[in-house]
Amino acid sequence: MTGFSDESVFDTVTPVGVKGLTSAELIYPLEGRQTPQCHASTIEDTPTGLVAAWFGGTHEKNPDVGIWVARKVDGQWTRPVEIVNGVESEEVRYPCWNPVLFQLTNGPLVLFYKVGPTPRSWWGMKMTSKDGGKTWSKPMKLGKDKAIGHLIGPVKNPPIELADGSLLCPSSTEHNNWRVHFERSGDGGKTWEVIGPIHDGEKYNAIQPSILRYEDGSMQVLCRTQESVLVQSWSRDGGKTWTEPEATSLPNPNAGTDATTLQDGRQILIYNHTTRRAPFPGNRNMLNVAISRDGKNWKPVLTLERDQSEYSYPTVIQDDKGIIHVVYTWRRQTVKHVEIDPAKLK
Repeated sequence: MTGFSDESVFDTVTPVGVKGLTSAELIYPLEGRQTPQCHASTIEDTPTGLVAAWFGGTHEKNPDVGIWVARKVDGQWTRPVEIVNGVESEEVRYPCWNPVLFQLTNGPLVLFYKVGPTPRSWWGMKMTSKDGGKTWSKPMKLGKDKAIGHLIGPVKNPPIELADGSLLCPSSTEHNNWRVHFERSGDGGKTWEVIGPIHDGEKYNAIQPSILRYEDGSMQVLCRTQESVLVQSWSRDGGKTWTEPEATSLPNPNAGTDATTLQDGRQILIYNHTTRRAPFPGNRNMLNVAISRDGKNWKPVLTLERDQSEYSYPTVIQDDKGIIHVVYTWRRQTVKHVEIDPAKLK
């Protein structure tokens, strides 16, 4: 963990009320929870309030794993509801994976998710809600493309809306090395154009990109890898082409991360500042927050979790009022939601 000016941030968990961390709560209690395990949470701000989703069931890859949703109503999270599963027929049922919520500016709330036996063979699905996640359309398969096989949609982290209104989804596949690509739709997800894969997966096995944007129009993605480091790629032409992924200064224990561009132009990253086989804190034992102006020099500012359990797979958004919301897997047993005030994040 060298190379950072103040490493004391990694020593203890940041208490609520310090450094902009304004609240931290479990979306649902451990006692009486409806599924033994959960993972891969996502959150979105809608006109009627916050909505969160995750996959839950006996355990990851089990055919009983479906997509669960909770909404924040009058300051409280509603009891989770399973809104879709992977039942194909009376004989066939597959697990669901990695939901991603996204509120279109001029359209419904979209839920992207995956169905299939494994991440090497899954396919992308989507549903929409016109009432902030209370009711949902029938599931629809995204389709196929010759470059990647099954369309995936945003593989873990939220898409962005481009100036022309089209959706740019950060995505990846695992069936031919781990490779990053993008899926772009100009009609709300009816038809898709695939950009990439942007590398062959030989040097870095990279997946699950997050898209960051800069005032000069450039974009950056940060990606999880099997090589113990977060990698980055840049686009200078609106996401049409991307540079070969290269290492950042940040470690990665082969675990999902998320990052987003704040309204003040800073970048925020939620990640495990660890490596896989390190002494404690290693692997997914510690979850951290870092900020940057340029996407290259990162300052760790908060430690959200730090003990022998698993804390992983964050999603981060900023709502219309400027509040930063983060959700993540809490010990595979529930989902934690934290709020951060960006004005106090220094």
